[in-house]
This record gives sequence, structure tokens and C-alpha cells, in this order.
Amino acid sequence: MRWAVTGAAGQLGRAVVGLLGPRAAWAGGRDEMDIRDPASVAGVLDRIRPDVVINAAAFNDVDGAEADPGPAMAVNAVGAGHLARECRARGALLVHVSTDYVFDGAKREPYREEDCPRPLGVYGVSKLAGCQLVAAAGGEHLIVRTSGVFGAGGSRVKGGSFVERIVGRARAGQKLRVVADQVFSPTYAPDLAAAIVTLVEGGGPGLLHVTNSGSCSWHELAVAALKIAGVNAPVEPIRAEELGAPARRPPYSVLSNDRARALGLPPLRPWRDALAEFLRG
Repeated sequence: MRWAVTGAAGQLGRAVVGLLGPRAAWAGGRDEMDIRDPASVAGVLDRIRPDVVINAAAFNDVDGAEADPGPAMAVNAVGAGHLARECRARGALLVHVSTDYVFDGAKREPYREEDCPRPLGVYGVSKLAGCQLVAAAGGEHLIVRTSGVFGAGGSRVKGGSFVERIVGRARAGQKLRVVADQVFSPTYAPDLAAAIVTLVEGGGPGLLHVTNSGSCSWHELAVAALKIAGVNAPVEPIRAEELGAPARRPPYSVLSNDRARALGLPPLRPWRDALAEFLRG
């Protein structure tokens, strides 16, 4: 089985490539395949002829998307649609990675795949549109919604993953104020990568939720990260409205993993265990 991975420099892409090893026939970024351009996508797929394409490329600047929706829509929606159509034309399976931000957080219990999405911001809208375009293309696909991914190779624009930024700021003696009223399931990129490969090899279909076990707020994640890293620094809990971010986030976006488990995917380990491996590894 030949695999191709878009967004290979990011947290998830890097983890997938590391797991696949020589099975990754192609792993590149926008300089090699610009998913916004169908001709660019077609050229790479014709050259590589993959059986599976994992789309880990994404525009993840949630706040930036509010000011300028164009880039988010171009990558997360239109680009995903280009990939889906070109994969369909070549009989390749497309694995598309989506987000818990397609929900508004009003449910206050773990979201299931069949729950109606109601994104609160442009980023969530763009990711939801991408899922819809992938499904509408009519090719073989697996859409994996996940939550709060952390790992090596975090966003260069943001300065790394949330965990890396918090630990770095604490070590630099900066004041830490972290949102305490948004609850989600932190997900370790290598665990998510392994789950995706398992699902593909097992024939997992359609739309699935995959996250590490358990849930917490961003404040709880920050406190846990500093404790594991051995950094003694206070973290002030604040409400999301105090942060004044341009984009609204769901106050509760925990995802139910029941469907993936029913298909035979073992539960991913608790997020605290994964966090400890990341910070001590």
C-alpha cells in the first residue's frame, strides 16, 4: 500500500510520516503540492500513484480567519475538495482530518458523529465545508474529527503547539493567563496518527471521532504541562471573554469515540499519559 501525506511538516503530518516510514511514498508541503490548485494535486498524484492520501494540511489560524476568511476557505474547504475529486478519479482513499470546532458547544456532553454541526467562527465553517466537499465528491474517504492536537512540529506562526508555548513562556518568566471555561479532549499527534493508520488498514469508513481519553480545560492542560515539565509557575484561570480573541470557540467540544471503538479501534490512552510522554520524551 502506497501512502501520501500532505502537511508533512505539521504536528500530525510529521507523526504520520514517522509512523509509516518507507511506506510513505510522498510526504510534502505546499511547495510540492498546493492543494488549492487542482493541477498541482493531479500532478503529484499521477507521479506518486498512492493508494491512500492523508490530508494533514490545514489553515489553523483560528483568529486570523475571522479577519480574512479567504485563506482558511481556500485550504480547509476548497483544497480538501480538490483532493477528494482527484483521489476519486484515481481510486485512492482520502483521509481528511477535521475538528471539534464544527460544533457550538451547547450540548454539554460528548458530541457524536450524527450531531448537527453549528460552527461559531470562520475556521469551523471552513473545516465543515471541507468535510462536506470530501463527502460530496463521491470517492472512498475517511473523515476523522479530532480535538486540541499537540506534538512536535506545531504551528510556526503560533510558535509551536499550545503545550510548547505554555512551557516556554513559563520558563521565560512570562505571566500566564489561560482560558478555563472551554473544555475539550487534548489529542497527542502520534496517538492520532497510529489510530488513523489502524482505521485505514481495518477499513474504517465514513466519519469518525478520534481523540485521547478524558477531557479538560485549556487551563487544566497548562497546569498539567507545567507540573510534568517541572516548571513552577502560576497560571491564572480566566474566562474566554476576558481573552478578547476575535474568534469564538465552543465552550464544550468533547467528542465521543464510541463509533471508532465499535469498529475495533482501541481507546486512545488518557491525555495526561500522552502529555507526559511528549514532555519527557
